[in-house]
Amino acid sequence: MNLRELIPILESIAPPELSEDFDTGRIGLVLDRAADIRKIAVALDPTDYVLKEAARLGANLLITHHTLIFDPVNLISKRLSDTLKLAIDNDISIYTMHTNYDKADGGVNDVLAELLGLKNLIPLALGRIGEIKPMTAPEFASFIAKKLDTHVQYTGEGEIRKVMVIGGSGFRREYIDIALEHGADALVSGELRHDAVRYAGGLCLFDATHYATEAPAMKRLCERLPIESVFIEDKPVVRIL
Repeated sequence: MNLRELIPILESIAPPELSEDFDTGRIGLVLDRAADIRKIAVALDPTDYVLKEAARLGANLLITHHTLIFDPVNLISKRLSDTLKLAIDNDISIYTMHTNYDKADGGVNDVLAELLGLKNLIPLALGRIGEIKPMTAPEFASFIAKKLDTHVQYTGEGEIRKVMVIGGSGFRREYIDIALEHGADALVSGELRHDAVRYAGGLCLFDATHYATEAPAMKRLCERLPIESVFIEDKPVVRIL
């Protein structure tokens, strides 16, 4: 399939107009090798390992959640040029779905909510709220760890019935406020911050890592693509004592 024929399909899955303003110019096709697409690789991040594995597997399009180039480039560093060289030498185009895929139906937050068994979902501008079978905070932490195959750190106590999820880095005050306004008992996201813990009040916060809250939706994306697709796992190595 020609890349130009594939892009409308990708945009139907994650419409660009859903993206946050800060994603302007940072999503969609970020490296165009103008090739017919024979095989697609999907990953959360465009790391060197991912690009090498994509090349080994014979993929000539890589779809990622995080973009390779976020800030405007005035100087291409050796690190960036080495990564670009991997893609260019292997004729791999790169396409990015970010906040548009977070918000899209069947995207990051929907998949996260599904994996955690949330029912009676309420869609939000950037997240989902739903109900679970009542659990204690430690029980819910263990449940999250099992479902997402990750370590979990959490704050708060009490029974968990209503949960808000935001894939990635969602422990911001505006999201905590939304969770509290909707009567949520818990917020699940990644990258727990000290100020969020202090601000949360009685809201339990569960940090299931940035990677584990977003990668499942990228893996699920492979099932929705019209060409043979493979997910490349590249989970950051985090050691906990």
